[in-house]
Amino acid sequence: MSGTSIGLDEAAELTRTGDLWLFRGRTVADRAIQVTTNSPVNHVGMAIVIEDLPPLMWHAELGRSLRDVWSGGHHRGAQLHDLREAVVLWGGRYGQRAWLRQLEPPPTRGRENAALRAVARLDGTPFPSTTRLASRWLRGRIPFRRPAERDPDLETAFCAEIVAVTYQAMGLLPPGRRPSWYDPGRFWSGDDLGLEGDARLGGEISVVVPPAVRHAR
Repeated sequence: MSGTSIGLDEAAELTRTGDLWLFRGRTVADRAIQVTTNSPVNHVGMAIVIEDLPPLMWHAELGRSLRDVWSGGHHRGAQLHDLREAVVLWGGRYGQRAWLRQLEPPPTRGRENAALRAVARLDGTPFPSTTRLASRWLRGRIPFRRPAERDPDLETAFCAEIVAVTYQAMGLLPPGRRPSWYDPGRFWSGDDLGLEGDARLGGEISVVVPPAVRHAR
């Protein structure tokens, strides 16, 4: 970890497409995910920042309280949210700690377009039952030998799977692993994610949600 701590507004200004946002909570469900996957965090999302649009968060969750920017409606599963609203929801209402990890070098236009194509393909993908988490995570550890024969679309997807498939589409992660091999902890700095080429992720920057914003939620 970098040991750096910044406010939400500053973090939103710094974030670029491909940057990761990680969350850790203390509820029973949060702890179950952390223990089951041996992970220090229980949720991961990816920033998408395109031209004059506000920073957006691409992730998958059970909730549907925020408007999905891509579809314009409210639904569970894979969603594209206003990033500030998403961080306030997870940091305030859900009581989660938040960190930002920045992708270096900044993504090319081609990688940004690939991320948007992944959103178009995967938005609305249902979030699976949490009771399937352990078995799905374990199956993901079984070597996958025929990547060329696998349909990249997912019938259901957890948050880490959505980020992993999008990173693969952007050419940041190599093909050949099942999406379920990835859990939120794979995107924490203590794990060797193995990005392609010269791509790398910086250390975790702690993001502080102002108390006034927390109470407003």
